[in-house]
Amino acid sequence: MNLEQTLEYISEADDNTLFLLWTNADPVTAQLMVFMYAENSMKYHTWENLTIIIWGATAKLAAEDPEIRSKIRMLQEMGVHFTACITCAEELGVKDSLEEIGIDLVKWLHPLTAILKGGKKLLTV
Repeated sequence: MNLEQTLEYISEADDNTLFLLWTNADPVTAQLMVFMYAENSMKYHTWENLTIIIWGATAKLAAEDPEIRSKIRMLQEMGVHFTACITCAEELGVKDSLEEIGIDLVKWLHPLTAILKGGKKLLTV
């Protein structure tokens, strides 16, 4: 998704859509909170749509840790959408690695603001 598509997706998000802002680059937090919550949400259908937004140092973890990359691929197959801050990815030198595993790269200033101002469901870790 590009920026325009991301903003449109956010504007159409309903009460069954969750945005999870993942900024904590600790691998244990990734495995035992972010991924566990996402996997169980898909398994038990607690959310119809789940988007994980990778921001900050988490971009480097997602790009470089083989276990994390594997888990991202599994969650994508389950229907979880992953996107990341393109500026963070470029600054950390991991843009190509994130694109390689199908993570959409977007400038997240305006989309995150739209989530917040639009009263959408946002979980921050």
